[in-house]
Amino acid sequence: MTNGKTAKALVVYSTRSGQTKDIAELVAEGIRFEGVEAEVKNITGIKKESDLEGYDAYVFGSATYHGEMMQGMKTMLFLAEKANLEAKVGGSFGAFGWSGEAPDRIFDTMANIFKMNMVSGPLRLKSASLGGGIQMAQDYGREVGKKLSEA
Repeated sequence: MTNGKTAKALVVYSTRSGQTKDIAELVAEGIRFEGVEAEVKNITGIKKESDLEGYDAYVFGSATYHGEMMQGMKTMLFLAEKANLEAKVGGSFGAFGWSGEAPDRIFDTMANIFKMNMVSGPLRLKSASLGGGIQMAQDYGREVGKKLSEA
């Protein structure tokens, strides 16, 4: 709870094949399990700083392609830098085939440049449906929700 209102989290994802969107939905589900409102948006829905206003937590996710986060996420992070996210709860996630650097880079940007109140680390999954991915993504969301209630 923040100021007597229900806390709200924004989960933004950038995807090419749909895996990162699936993970985003599961992370949001985990956040909701903790009694926090969660809105999921495709990166294409974030056009200006004001699209990021009004949330208490932010979780950003991107697929990794050729060792890089997707261009849409890079662009959105430049917008987010101007959105004053300092001390807000944050997390990052991503789907990957081989290397999986995107969630780490997003996490480091949120922690070191935006100065956000980050969860324990980034979530890196090959797929939401492989190797317990559903549970891991939901648990990550729960971690975000719990950190909000402590904030």
